[in-house]
Amino acid sequence: MGGTVVMLAAGSRGDVQPCLALGGGLASQGHAVRVIASPRYQDLITGAGLEFRGLSHDPTQIVASPEGQELLAAGRNPVGFIRGFQRVLGPLLARMLSEVQTGAEGADLVLAPSFGFLGLHLSQHLHVPHAVMHFQPSQPTGAFPHPLTPGARFLGRLGNRCSFEAVDLASWMVSRRTVNAWRRQSLGLAPMRLPAPFREVRRAPVLCAFSPAVVPRPADWGANVHLTGFWFHEQPRWTPPQRLVDFLDAGPPPVYVGFGSMRAADPEATDRAVRVALRRAGLRGVLAGDPGASDDDTFVAEEIPHHWLFPRVSAVVHHGGAGTTAAALRAGVPQLVCPFFGDQPYWAERVHRLGAGPKPLPARHITVEAMSNRVRDVTAEGGHTEAARRLSLALNAEDGVAHACRALNRLLPR
Repeated sequence: MGGTVVMLAAGSRGDVQPCLALGGGLASQGHAVRVIASPRYQDLITGAGLEFRGLSHDPTQIVASPEGQELLAAGRNPVGFIRGFQRVLGPLLARMLSEVQTGAEGADLVLAPSFGFLGLHLSQHLHVPHAVMHFQPSQPTGAFPHPLTPGARFLGRLGNRCSFEAVDLASWMVSRRTVNAWRRQSLGLAPMRLPAPFREVRRAPVLCAFSPAVVPRPADWGANVHLTGFWFHEQPRWTPPQRLVDFLDAGPPPVYVGFGSMRAADPEATDRAVRVALRRAGLRGVLAGDPGASDDDTFVAEEIPHHWLFPRVSAVVHHGGAGTTAAALRAGVPQLVCPFFGDQPYWAERVHRLGAGPKPLPARHITVEAMSNRVRDVTAEGGHTEAARRLSLALNAEDGVAHACRALNRLLPR
């Protein structure tokens, strides 16, 4: 009989699906796996054979709200961001922490991202080990800056390393007051003050859920940092609607365009620019959106599994989420990344530097001319396609889930 693993996936689908992949790997080894996430992902989680525990508030919807967008706009102003966080999310955080605590009861191992050092607090309360999950490079290094602070590279190796500490410090500052009240009142722990959380969390095992073929391992990462490779969730067999099959068969492979949970400032103008740009470039498209908006050259669907669709398209145009980036790389198709915020500009730049796509086109700069030029470039036979195929071979030779499971089995009862 194995142990009970609790995974915190309080984000978008891009955060949940890697947890399903790892959870499936752990479950196949006899461990019980519980995922704490938004209720919108309950069916996805239980359909994967894992236990679900819900949060009353959906962080993705909060971020998509006008208040959340205002908060993100202040992201490069630390004081404004901290004040905005406390105003928008502060009243909800205490309740979410209580739900996380309830969901983690009985855990033998806690897996959580680094925000607020939640895994550390639960570990101390439950007297069990914890590991940190990173879906983008978030472990301090002098080799490159944190994805959220790219400008730190101009300060050299010391600036690069300090950028990671600064991001973790900001995370702690925006949650410190509520988290310490939670520690004292609910967990029975003393409030935590700097530098204790940094010192403790740096000792924990770290799972970096991305590929060394995409992010080469820095020489200054310690033995506790496991660069596992991406965690791909192998979804059940999916049967496409006949309309989609007929559309794909009716002409050359189309371009997929979808921006996940991101919302453009003017969605109608962005959609119009994408459609006109594809038409000008002489390309067909599969778009994410309202199916009623389909036409002869464009198939629109609310949701098509990436693992099924991407090998059937000529290119992928997307927002730069880690999961979508990885799926396109695995499929071996070139991609144009149109980042909005967060770690998306980082993945956009990595795709470009690796040769698998043209220079990124930030979402706020999407116009008919810019989009038509980029999609012509990304679909042209040659460099981008060849680079994408090379990366696909590397990613398909990896088994990130197996690598992560080997690291975690040292922490779990057998």
